[in-house]
Amino acid sequence: MTDPDQRPLRADAQRNRDKLLAAALAAFTERADAPLEGIAKQAGVGIGTLYRHFPTREALIEQVYRAELDRLCDAAPHLLTTSPPEVALRRWMDLFLEYLATKRGLADALRAVITGAETPFPHARKRLLDALSVLVDAAVRTGALRDDVPALDVLVGMAGIANATDDAAQAGRLLDLLVAGLRAGR
Repeated sequence: MTDPDQRPLRADAQRNRDKLLAAALAAFTERADAPLEGIAKQAGVGIGTLYRHFPTREALIEQVYRAELDRLCDAAPHLLTTSPPEVALRRWMDLFLEYLATKRGLADALRAVITGAETPFPHARKRLLDALSVLVDAAVRTGALRDDVPALDVLVGMAGIANATDDAAQAGRLLDLLVAGLRAGR
């Protein structure tokens, strides 16, 4: 994570950082022990540039994880500007499943981060609940969803579906059932 006291990165440095994160996501999803030199090469930068941005393998892995989490959570308010709340929630659920698939791919690599001093998971849970709450609350306000189901229960249901199947079509059907159960008047 960027230190809040640091100056913003120059545009070229930010591009390099973004390319490194994208290359690392692809590499670590494929194999946890992906060589950092290969990640730097795939990003089109030198190994020194990688280490300037991410001083350790663990720092890089954590940043990949957090970037994916941020992408997911930042999508919630955007979806509300383009779709009715119930539709936005359902679309976000699909993004959540994609996120978990990425996280599963990073699972071995994340174990190294978890053994570090600060685990990203408490941060992740709060971010996920905040994003999901925005969507659920908006749908409740419009009367589309019942008001007696907390966002945490919805998150647990979504995680259960993600853990129950690797079949995307089946997961989609199960998410549809979850949303149907959340609709007002049920």
